[in-house]
Amino acid sequence: MGDGRPPYDAATAERTALDHIGGPMSKVMEGIRVLEVAEHTFVPAASAILADWGAEVIKIEHVTRGDAMRGLMSTGLSAFMGGVQVIMEHSNRGKKSIGLDLATDEGVEIVYKLAATCDVFLTNKMPGVRERLRIEVDDIRRHNPDIIYVRGSGYGNRGPDADAGGYDFLAFWARAGCAESSTPSDVAGRVVQPSPAFGDSIGAMTIAGGIAAALLRRERTGEPSVVDVSLLGTGMWSMSAAIALTQQLGGPWMAGPSTHVGSGFNPLIGMYRTSDDRYIAFSMLQGLHYWPEFCERVGRPELVTDERFSTQEAFMANANEGALLVADIIASRTQAEWKATFEGMKGQWAPVQNTAELATDPQVVANGYLQETATADGTPFTLVASPVQYDDEPAPTNRSPEFNEHCEEILGQVGLDMDAIIDLKIKGVVA
Repeated sequence: MGDGRPPYDAATAERTALDHIGGPMSKVMEGIRVLEVAEHTFVPAASAILADWGAEVIKIEHVTRGDAMRGLMSTGLSAFMGGVQVIMEHSNRGKKSIGLDLATDEGVEIVYKLAATCDVFLTNKMPGVRERLRIEVDDIRRHNPDIIYVRGSGYGNRGPDADAGGYDFLAFWARAGCAESSTPSDVAGRVVQPSPAFGDSIGAMTIAGGIAAALLRRERTGEPSVVDVSLLGTGMWSMSAAIALTQQLGGPWMAGPSTHVGSGFNPLIGMYRTSDDRYIAFSMLQGLHYWPEFCERVGRPELVTDERFSTQEAFMANANEGALLVADIIASRTQAEWKATFEGMKGQWAPVQNTAELATDPQVVANGYLQETATADGTPFTLVASPVQYDDEPAPTNRSPEFNEHCEEILGQVGLDMDAIIDLKIKGVVA
């Protein structure tokens, strides 16, 4: 692969995944059944996390086109991605798929039969769509009074925009204050999200946590919950410290200029450019405490006794001057040289890395934060593991299902024989 990792071997990866799956460490959701009527990334990624944790997830897809994310495969993006639509894989790994026409009575009846066997019903359909499809809370609970009903939305289930579509770029990034507050004051325009599905993935983890809590409540009280998570609410939670300060201080939280060096009150907080145009980040909140070791390591011991930095008051008063000194020091060596210099330092620091470098980061490797799997035809690809680990083991991941891959299996579980299934296929009720 050219990145220091051994060549991918599908058979070995499958055995490793099965070894993990066979143990108790990551299967905390084993025995939980989830029914998903959702597409794109935000909500499906939540049930993908539950699948990583051992839940059985049944994904109901549009009867002809499947999840809208599959459409990217027909735009030419597939060839660009080496035949693997990894964002689709990210949010649908480990699930079972059935294509179903929910606009038909027979299709909705199948949803009801499946819901009767499930612990969780999960959807991102908007209120008007849920009502039209007859999959609102009361509709589903008529067939399973104990089911946990989960709604993921752009803007929340109430209010004037409850029926408005909202991708993470809009609801999470733009409307929740992330874009405005992330843009340096001297930069034209506004900063865009740093990654595809950035807010979606954070929101998905929030939904997964909400479902886990609802399952615990039902276990202890017998009461099922209706769980709501929105991209707007998740974005505001991500910005919650800044929003709280805004409410306290009376003005919006804004980023400083991109040219500013250091934090303004502590020279050991900030990102500093190295000689090879990379960066080293410091977050030594107790700056004066760590200042002596820092100065020794960078070869400037005389700064330890410099009166500008000898007391807490002086250290803060001369923070800008100190930051310029630190900037000059860090600019004298490469990032790799500083990584070696700072290894084992008590003060908190990190190299500023790009997404390609993560694959060989020793901490990423040691903790299994990247997991390898393969498509149904054996094409290998890599996904980030679910960030929660149980019993010192990363949750294994698996591929997403092919469209309608589990149709006969799923329908058989609700009592339909092959004659009935073929009849539904002829009618176009199932794919």
